[in-house]
Amino acid sequence: MMDRIQQSASSLSPAERRVATWVIANPRQASESTVAGVARECGTSEPTVIRFCRRVGLSGFRELRVRLAESLSQPVNYVHRAVRVEDSAMVGADKVVESSIQSLIDLRRQLKAMPIDEAVAILKDARQIAFAGIGASGYVARDASHKFFRLGTPCFALTDSPSIRQFAAVADSKDVIFAISHTGKLTDLRDPGGATVIAITAPGSDLARAASLVFPCTLYEDTSVYTPMSSRLVYLALLDAIHVALALSQGRTAVDKLRRSKEALRDN
Repeated sequence: MMDRIQQSASSLSPAERRVATWVIANPRQASESTVAGVARECGTSEPTVIRFCRRVGLSGFRELRVRLAESLSQPVNYVHRAVRVEDSAMVGADKVVESSIQSLIDLRRQLKAMPIDEAVAILKDARQIAFAGIGASGYVARDASHKFFRLGTPCFALTDSPSIRQFAAVADSKDVIFAISHTGKLTDLRDPGGATVIAITAPGSDLARAASLVFPCTLYEDTSVYTPMSSRLVYLALLDAIHVALALSQGRTAVDKLRRSKEALRDN
């Protein structure tokens, strides 16, 4: 939760940023306070506190308290540790694995609040699904395209800006763009045309604002030097979960398609 607030800070208004700063500095007090109490501590209004909660991807102040309490109860050995240039190879490797484990634990905790059913309803009726991502997210988009097309809906990956913009320009309401972006700075989808946009991204980002449905994933990673690692694993796992949910919604039809797609490879 603290990482989510930190990553969302740049997209907040000055008053909302005061709330974010105070919550980060006083997580336990915030988890035990009221909306009025937080507003008083931050020198702002109660509606501003509520807006802050929604801007960081929460339903309201009650969920903020719950998420903060969960964060405070996490074991100390799972707290994120950034890889530093002075680390030994073994220490660096340990940090990468530790961060990946914690990120997947965080995803499991948040999964019940994710719009899985809403996404399945949209994907079931899609004429075609374009998975969009640039850089490291492009590899995630390709992996998703390879999995989802076996359920019978035409799928492909858009992994560069011109392709994303061109597809959005000609898409209609039967098309779905499933966008993946760690930072949410995928500005190519500011105008998604007629397509429905589902996004896995940071809440409050440019991409989140452009999307019809958002899976809010906020993971702290220093991407100035290292390629995103933990976030890539989380996105792959989340897309696998959505893929399975979509297959389950199709019943025996999906089972038959998945079986035939595997049998097709045995002939080679």
